Amino acid sequence: MAVNHRQKIIILWTVFLLGILFHTQLGLMPLFHNQNIATSDTHGTASIAWIMWLMLGFFAVPMMMMIATLFSDSNRYRKLQFGVTVFYSVMNFFHLVADLLVKPIAWYQIALMIFLFMIGLLLNLVSFQWMKEQANGKLTREHQMN
Repeated sequence: MAVNHRQKIIILWTVFLLGILFHTQLGLMPLFHNQNIATSDTHGTASIAWIMWLMLGFFAVPMMMMIATLFSDSNRYRKLQFGVTVFYSVMNFFHLVADLLVKPIAWYQIALMIFLFMIGLLLNLVSFQWMKEQANGKLTREHQMN
C-alpha cells in the first residue's frame, strides 16, 4: 500500500510536533534532578505572556494544517501548505542559530534542532511535490481533453 503525499505531510507534521515537545521537555529535565533551569539574563521580571501566546501559535498552526490537509485538496491550500512549511523551516533555522548562541551550549538540544530542521526540509519537499502534483494533474487532464 503506497502512502500518498497527504499522509506523508500529516505524519511529518506529527513527528515535527513531537520533536518540538521533546525540545521543550529536554529544557525542563534538569528540574527532575534538582537543578535550576533559570538563567539570570533571559527575561528578568518582564511578563512572558507574549512568549506563551507565540508558543501556542507555533504549536497550533501545524495541528490546524494537519486537519486541513485531511479535508482540503485544493490547489490554493496546497500552496498555503508549502508556504507554511517553508516558514517553519526558516524559523527552525533561526532557532537553531539562537540555540548555538546560548552559553553553555546544550549539544543535545542542538542535535535535536538539527534533526527537526531536517524533518522540516523533508516536509518542504513533500509539500512541494504535493503542490506540483495538483498542477501536473491539471496539465495532464488538459492534454487528454485536446
